[in-house]
Amino acid sequence: MNCILQLKGRFEQRPNGSKPGAPKLPKGKSVKSSHLRELAQQINKIFLYWQRNTNIGGALVSVHYKNIVPKSNRLKALLAEGSKDTSESVRGAKFVWEKDDLGKTVQKHVFTHFVKLETLEKSAELLRNSATIIDTQFNGVLTYEQCEMIADKRKCFSNDILSKSAFLKTIVDGNYVERFDIDRANEEITQDSIITIYQTGVETKRLLAKFGINIIDDRIIDGTTLRLTPDEAKLLYNNASYLVAMSLTDFSVINKDDITDEIETWNDELNLIPKPSNEPVIGVIDTQFNDNVYFNEWVDYTNMLDENIPLSEEDFRHGTAVSYIIVDGPQGNPELEDGCGRFRVRHFGVATHKGFSSFAVLRLIRDIVAKNRDIKVWNLSLGSKLEIKPNFISPVAAELDKIQSEYDVVFVVAGTNAPQGMVGNDMKIGSPADSLNSLVVNSVDFKGRSASYTRSGPVLSFFNKPDLSYYGGDGKRAEDKIAVCCDNMGATYVIGTSFAAPWVSRKLAYLIQIMGLSRELAKAILIDSAAKWDRKDDISHRMGYGVLPKHIDDIIHSSNDEIRFLMMGTSEEYETYTYNLPVPIINSTHPFYAKATLVYFPQCNRNQGVDYTSTEMDIHFGRVVINKKNKATIKSIDNNKQCEDGVVTLYEEDARKMYRKWDNVKHITEEIKDKAVPRKAYDSGLWGLSIKTKERITSRTKEPLQFGVVVTLKEMNGVNRINDFIKLCMARGWFVSKLDVQNQIDVYAKAEEEIKFE
Repeated sequence: MNCILQLKGRFEQRPNGSKPGAPKLPKGKSVKSSHLRELAQQINKIFLYWQRNTNIGGALVSVHYKNIVPKSNRLKALLAEGSKDTSESVRGAKFVWEKDDLGKTVQKHVFTHFVKLETLEKSAELLRNSATIIDTQFNGVLTYEQCEMIADKRKCFSNDILSKSAFLKTIVDGNYVERFDIDRANEEITQDSIITIYQTGVETKRLLAKFGINIIDDRIIDGTTLRLTPDEAKLLYNNASYLVAMSLTDFSVINKDDITDEIETWNDELNLIPKPSNEPVIGVIDTQFNDNVYFNEWVDYTNMLDENIPLSEEDFRHGTAVSYIIVDGPQGNPELEDGCGRFRVRHFGVATHKGFSSFAVLRLIRDIVAKNRDIKVWNLSLGSKLEIKPNFISPVAAELDKIQSEYDVVFVVAGTNAPQGMVGNDMKIGSPADSLNSLVVNSVDFKGRSASYTRSGPVLSFFNKPDLSYYGGDGKRAEDKIAVCCDNMGATYVIGTSFAAPWVSRKLAYLIQIMGLSRELAKAILIDSAAKWDRKDDISHRMGYGVLPKHIDDIIHSSNDEIRFLMMGTSEEYETYTYNLPVPIINSTHPFYAKATLVYFPQCNRNQGVDYTSTEMDIHFGRVVINKKNKATIKSIDNNKQCEDGVVTLYEEDARKMYRKWDNVKHITEEIKDKAVPRKAYDSGLWGLSIKTKERITSRTKEPLQFGVVVTLKEMNGVNRINDFIKLCMARGWFVSKLDVQNQIDVYAKAEEEIKFE
């Protein structure tokens, strides 16, 4: 087997040099004056409503687009406030599915803005004036060709009531917008709920008091997320349903994994577990831990619940089983031996077996992580029985994403199970498995088939979740289940995603803490290892990118016909790139298939609804081509044409579907075909990697953001060319190192030694 290589060298950075041209209609489109007048009337009605209802100190207005729109096609003139980008007034975003004129169901974007009343007046006036110009100069319809002639100055535009720029922006806005409205939530609340309201011009507590709702600070998170009783929620819905951005039940019933009463006495040898020394620590946030088990010295346990809450024997079983797998799982499950050794656990009990308050848990998680900064990997095998919502991220998942963007940690989250009596196929995953920055794990049986209880993604109808799958057992026989230790009685046999996740936590902690990899590279390696060469393009939203190999050797090595290398970088400008990767050339060709996985941890904003991730990284990897103008470009292995020469050539919906635009994991791969055809080597003979970074909010200060990339080159004829690649890289100025297991273990052991001063 070949070692994985790490390439360290120089990435170039460049800002986005392209400047947007004059606004134009899409080819073949036209705008009628009647449509603009209709939009003006809608805005006027909204203005009159908020003129009478002054509770929020401004106006909430929802913009319903005709389809999914990229940032470049969203409002530019309408709802604009001075020089500010209109994205700054967005308070929420969602998808709706509606029928078009032909009866076809179309997915559409809806954005909710908070603006001043005078902004509505100006917008209505812009629409009316633009409609008048279309009537007087273009017979009621402005076509694409006419718009282009005005934009390119081939047709003179002179008007006393509106500038050319304002006119064109209004026309383009009107083309994409279907209607303006005040959207209202409509749900029946019967339990304590977590409700997020839109951010307005009035402080939350003062605003709620206007509707007879008086709450203390402990029931507010991030200024707009509240924990309300059913009576309080009813008051809010009755008086200000327009304020509700999202809501869900607060009390999460834990999916009760199948813990049987089958007990098998442990081998006496299991009592011979050595005392812990300097092994890496994994954090566990779960139900309680049983201190009477044989491996109790390996677990540092803290009960985070109020001491007055009574605990039963059942409250300790789930959490203890999860910690057992992390500490000593291969001992009771030799068929799942992973070569990672044992791990210590810092276990925090935040729930009982009956369930937990999501609001209380999300407050606890941040405090736990902040006080345990030495822990890099956290296992969270708690999950809600309820399905995720289609238009927003759950509060606990959002908090996990926020913590991971702020701290150098990774959460491994169980993908949740279908309740007893239900088939997983019929259910979406439950919170917090909708966390995008986390590594979400679903379960397969020992034959690698999706488990019967496994639920499915995607998240926000787009993001790929779960990330991958692992063995969590399925079936009625003991040999089809995972053996765990819940108490001092013996072996208990279980199934569930809760018991697949900790096996992945072990591997992730090994890569980060033993092998010394960044969290970005560690997550990328695991996803890349699960995504086999024969993976189909239509990703299963039950198994993620695939099933992770059992043994760590199969993750940190590649086959003899593969060259697998890691690259770490930081995006500081629009483009981070290198055109200096020397892939071996044989007979003027590159006889390799290629695949690459990109991972980064973006900031996320739950208040933006379906526009949840704040940063997009677009990966281009392939041969370097020098064009006739002597300009170097990358011929990407997935034929990615996004942002070439600063021009977006795809509809937003296609860019999301084909290139995972806005997803924080990108996996691009070539299909291995029966007849291998080596690709032509261009003049330079080099390959390149380019990461183009975009922000949702244009005015937001761009902060450096780390990314990790795993690249695999598979030789078409089965020849081992890794030494040739190493020599070529060194000749091009790359520092090349092998991911040497024994060397890294020695380094870790030395680093963890306790130094005694004389």
